[in-house]
Amino acid sequence: MSRFNATFEIHVHGQIVLRPEVTYIQLQEALKPLWRYAGAKSLADAAKSSYEDEPGIQMDAQEHVLRMCWTVPGDDDFRQTLDEVCMNLNEVASSGAAIEITFYDAEFDEEDAAPGTESRDDFVMLFVGPDPAAIMQVQRDILVQDMVNLMERHFDGSELSGVVAEIDKLFSQRFDDLVNSLEIGKPPRGSGGPSSGHGGGRKPRHLH
Repeated sequence: MSRFNATFEIHVHGQIVLRPEVTYIQLQEALKPLWRYAGAKSLADAAKSSYEDEPGIQMDAQEHVLRMCWTVPGDDDFRQTLDEVCMNLNEVASSGAAIEITFYDAEFDEEDAAPGTESRDDFVMLFVGPDPAAIMQVQRDILVQDMVNLMERHFDGSELSGVVAEIDKLFSQRFDDLVNSLEIGKPPRGSGGPSSGHGGGRKPRHLH
């Protein structure tokens, strides 16, 4: 990988179920923005992560699954690469899936940093799927899980059915808005987008 003076170490993590007919060649084409960004000539050349303890980019041909636990040095321009990759993965995914992207500030040293100085770490979650309904389903499932995990600190799980029902209403309305906007040729309302956030300390890398 050729970006020796990169601003970030960028970790890509996710698991995507592929359509049964998708071949390695088709997947390589879908992921071309990723391996080209890494300065490689093919997916196989770029599949190995910067860290030996990470599996990298793997296609399980028997289970039709793409698994990514892969780090590459880069800069903010990687975000444009992600947009292209997500568009391509929509064409080969058989169900909705989330992809976690973590930007680690390669120039930040917690021990040497001046008091009050914060890293430029960032976290983005992107969603792919064969259609808007599949993407909204995985968004809904993640939100429900996050809300339940948060609220179970204060309430029993059996008390949270109303919260889950309200979340389902929100996503039903979002889907109806999307369908209606497509029918009248206008951009979808409430279509959402990638979720991101800062703070809370440095996010550890995924370890396997």
